[in-house]
Amino acid sequence: MDDRWLSNTYVVADEPGGHAVMIDAGGPVDPLLAFLERGELELSHILLTHHHHDHVAELDRVLERHPGTPVLIHPLERDLVSGATATIEPDSTIESGALSIEPLHTPGHTSGMLSLLVNGTDVFTGDTLFKGSVGGVRAPGHTTYADLRSSIMDTLLKLAPQTRIHPGHTDPTTVGDELEHNRFVRIWRGLDPEGNEPCTALGEPATLILLGDDYDGGHKAWVRWPDGSDDIVPGSQVATNLS
Repeated sequence: MDDRWLSNTYVVADEPGGHAVMIDAGGPVDPLLAFLERGELELSHILLTHHHHDHVAELDRVLERHPGTPVLIHPLERDLVSGATATIEPDSTIESGALSIEPLHTPGHTSGMLSLLVNGTDVFTGDTLFKGSVGGVRAPGHTTYADLRSSIMDTLLKLAPQTRIHPGHTDPTTVGDELEHNRFVRIWRGLDPEGNEPCTALGEPATLILLGDDYDGGHKAWVRWPDGSDDIVPGSQVATNLS
């Protein structure tokens, strides 16, 4: 995990002396490069969940050590990462030794956001779903709140409850834990009520549906605009009469 951005870079391998993929490359990558060397692993692919700098900052460093490794990203974002060499088509399968990786298109935080389901047991969710929180839809290349909600509720949380979730930032979790404990998800499931407190969000009047905890110790806010549309914004950009 990068100390500056709290973004995660992962190596997933099948067995010592076997095959591996790297998921994102935000750094620091040196411990992962050492792990690949120590395990005598063949790095077959670098798979990018999306194009944001905190997930690709050390891609060049990886390619210095493993030149020619395919760097794959969703077609909508290939032109946004100079080191990308090819695209990942959602619902295709990537094979790396005993690893079978299914790319899931989970837009919202970005248009080409991918989650990566490995061997049906572990899903790497990029910046779509975190432990106890969700991705925002105000970052560069974002789409909509509706996309984000659908990506979480109709794709990720339809996986088996025991599926392990490895987010793009901070701590792991499981599908079952997020169904039960994620405050955004609980409202979407109808388990908890929506809030209705007037607020100012991004300098505009809105209604605060939820001020939830975020992965960095701050907050993520679900707000509703006067036209009835919803948004996920940084909690630091929301003020209420009590704040």
